[in-house]
Amino acid sequence: MDDGDREVLTIRPLGSPDEAEACARMMCASEPWITLLRDFAAALTLIQDPTREVHVARLDGRFAGFVILVMCGAFTGYIQSICITPELRGRGLGSRLMAFAEERILRETPNVFLCVSSFNPDARRLYERLGYEVVGELKDYIIAGHSEILMRKTTGPLAGFKKA
Repeated sequence: MDDGDREVLTIRPLGSPDEAEACARMMCASEPWITLLRDFAAALTLIQDPTREVHVARLDGRFAGFVILVMCGAFTGYIQSICITPELRGRGLGSRLMAFAEERILRETPNVFLCVSSFNPDARRLYERLGYEVVGELKDYIIAGHSEILMRKTTGPLAGFKKA
């Protein structure tokens, strides 16, 4: 496919309560959040949290997914959640949204963090392919019997890093 045929992906900050609700509906109806017992109310609370950055992806103008970033605290540069609408999965949109998140984060810190659930091996393989390495395991952190695997992608240590 040449560039003229490529679908246009736009990513911008969350813009409205309706978009927040669409993100929350998609999150609570998808894995891993079903297994993690995140319902609509919990998802909406997370998406509307003013300490989070939520960026919405649109493919040729239609809602395609979102990413939630944490840019403060102990793990500045944490990708808290990423979700692609089910009918658009498997087309590289997740990788493109990850690239957007990494670019945003790496302007302010040399480390990008995320957690992946132990029952989500497909996501873990994606993150490893994108250059993330396991740095820790949180056993029974959200639900009993499963771990959250902490992963990091880095361009270097915090000491000496200069913001872009």
